[in-house]
Amino acid sequence: MGAFIDILLMRVPPVLGATLGMAFFSSLLAIYLPGFISRIFHAVESRLSRLAERTTLVMVAVFFIVLGVRIAVLPRLHVPVPGIHDEYSYLLLGDTLARGRLANPPHPMWISFESFHVNWFPAYASKYPPGQGAVLALGQLLGHPWIGVLLSVAVMCAAILWMLQAWLPARWALLGAALAALKFGIASYWMNSYWGGAVAATGGALVLGAMPCIIRRARTRDALLLGLGIAILANSRPYEGLLLSIPVAGWFLWWLVGKTKSAAPPRVRVVRVFAPLAIVLLLTAGFIGYYNWRLTGNALLFPYALNSRTYRTTGLFLWNHPKEPIQYNNEQFEDFYNGWEREDYRNTWPDVWKVTVEKLTRSGSTYFWWGALLLLPGLPFAFFDRKMRFPLLMFLLGTSGFLLLIWSMPHYAAPLTSLIFLLLVQAIRHLRTIRPGGRPLGHALSWAAILLLATNVGFSVQQHVCDHLDWACKGDPSRAVIAKKLAGTPGKHLIMVRYEEDHNLHDEWVYNGAEIDTAKVLWARELAAEQNARLFAYFRDRQIWLVEPDRDNTELVPYQAPRTSPPK
Repeated sequence: MGAFIDILLMRVPPVLGATLGMAFFSSLLAIYLPGFISRIFHAVESRLSRLAERTTLVMVAVFFIVLGVRIAVLPRLHVPVPGIHDEYSYLLLGDTLARGRLANPPHPMWISFESFHVNWFPAYASKYPPGQGAVLALGQLLGHPWIGVLLSVAVMCAAILWMLQAWLPARWALLGAALAALKFGIASYWMNSYWGGAVAATGGALVLGAMPCIIRRARTRDALLLGLGIAILANSRPYEGLLLSIPVAGWFLWWLVGKTKSAAPPRVRVVRVFAPLAIVLLLTAGFIGYYNWRLTGNALLFPYALNSRTYRTTGLFLWNHPKEPIQYNNEQFEDFYNGWEREDYRNTWPDVWKVTVEKLTRSGSTYFWWGALLLLPGLPFAFFDRKMRFPLLMFLLGTSGFLLLIWSMPHYAAPLTSLIFLLLVQAIRHLRTIRPGGRPLGHALSWAAILLLATNVGFSVQQHVCDHLDWACKGDPSRAVIAKKLAGTPGKHLIMVRYEEDHNLHDEWVYNGAEIDTAKVLWARELAAEQNARLFAYFRDRQIWLVEPDRDNTELVPYQAPRTSPPK
């Protein structure tokens, strides 16, 4: 029997074991010391409740606490180094916007600089919408792109608090914001990378918080915030934002025609709410059209769609079948688009199951924690709560749309973030009503879940873990070190990147900023001898270096052509 227990414990993940242990300990306290537990909880919660009633002050406090805590742990969680293809594309977008333009002219040597998720014609620009790039541009203007990430996460937490205040009593809204700050504000790739998440989550919070306020008070301010939220979603995660906005639009129209109980007369609804909202939406549509036109030459063609047409041979949704392979200008693109992407998903039911499990696993790690299992007894009550029917409908619609995609990371579902924490807090509220025999068992379990999250974050900081998805925010600093070294070396420099045949296609080094001709340090892909010669002739005023990431990613030597010409 002892051996069986030992084997069972060996197979239980340590974090799950700690969760079960905390649940057991909390249950014992609730059963045998109910009066003591109730007095402690009441003392703490009463003080927080009084603070939570000062809604504006609390929002400002949440914003600055997120900033302060993350800055305080910088010795253990350093300023992130980009490492994922998408991050470099977003940084290009941020650099472009910081220089006061939406796009850059194509470069005559573009083949040598070709990068993932970047368009070259009719303009040199990132394929992504401008939302995340805007916060990176703000950060760059303030000294470093990551400052924009830091500010965006702090704004997100404050926006989630504002949204929850529209749906819940003030003290419960504060609890939800605290959970969001713990989950995303310290040890999360949303904070510790340049991938994004916070911008779209802020847009979702504004949309979901503005609607109840409009129904209750019909104020122009709330209409403008609703429009701003939709604009942010349209310029950060258009597809997921649309799925969130569709039921909200139905709710809004239902209220506008007088089907929802409201004290505002029809004229007030039109003048104070509909008119300003319509103006914001028209301006948003106009900006998107202009942005598309500047980047693609067509107001109706998104840069993302143009990039997919140019490079991708696989679809976006589970039912899409791959197109014919495309011939690329370099071996790395060949391996990525014609190799890895096509092999990773082949339109079979086992592939559907594989990518679905992957999404759920990654998203579970991002939005939840092991201690949240203790909230499960309260979750069914939250789902059957009449006030939660509409949020639950939006959550299910957004989740379904997320699961229909082939490629999806947890931040793709960022518009749903405030909904997730609304449902979590509602589960906690129902859990606390569970009092078998008058014992505050549900109360103890809810506090245990919160403490487990705080403990988990604390351990992550102590162990320098920037996210539970280990690869999501661990860029290789070698490239940054080389760039910094040459930035301090006189003259201009061109670094040729030579890859081996077995190169890891996710470890890309060839990325540049918005400026190419005037940049002090440039990264180029080593191609055929003819293309290399044209590149060297164009940049004859630069010192040319060689880096071979697959051999020694710290070594930088003067360039020498290979004995055999590399593939095209």
